[in-house]
Amino acid sequence: MSIIKHPEQRVGVFIDTQNLYHSAKNIYHARVNFSNVLKDAIAGRRLVRARAYAVTTESGEEKGFFDALAKIGVEMRTKDLQIFAGGAKKADWDVGLAVDAITASPKLDTVILLTGDGDFVPLVEYLQRHAGCQVEVVSFGRSSSAKLKEAVDDFLDLDSDPRRYLLNYRPQRGRYTPRSDTPETRTEEPESDLGTE
Repeated sequence: MSIIKHPEQRVGVFIDTQNLYHSAKNIYHARVNFSNVLKDAIAGRRLVRARAYAVTTESGEEKGFFDALAKIGVEMRTKDLQIFAGGAKKADWDVGLAVDAITASPKLDTVILLTGDGDFVPLVEYLQRHAGCQVEVVSFGRSSSAKLKEAVDDFLDLDSDPRRYLLNYRPQRGRYTPRSDTPETRTEEPESDLGTE
């Protein structure tokens, strides 16, 4: 499907930080160049809001990363990592991201989700049908849900140009093998280097 991207479109970007971070780490052993990703996602349109969702740790090592995102115009939404009595950890922002996207949608023409998580398919469908928004996804195609890619109006595959979308990218030999851990058990935070052109 061909979509229109014109300079007057009002765009909101919602970043599932954990999802992109772990995809880049697991597939490429590299970090996301958020500066280039954001620039290409917006594609010259009018950015109304860019918001990233992340989990904070007791060590606070992610502060540099949060500051770097702020320098490229991204607002941070954070919450503390939950650790349960049995040792299980939870670090999930899906509901918060979805509520923010729905709340902002009346002021947007396009919603861009930076995630490959198939749990966002109902959000995509809601934004298209009820809010009248064009919905785009930006993520690594090899780790993205096929149903999510089918549901959106446009999909920017970061696998298409890893040199542009990754920091410290080195081509790897062999095949990608996804890790067995789930988003709820992942607790690492991205490093602070975002990259610039």
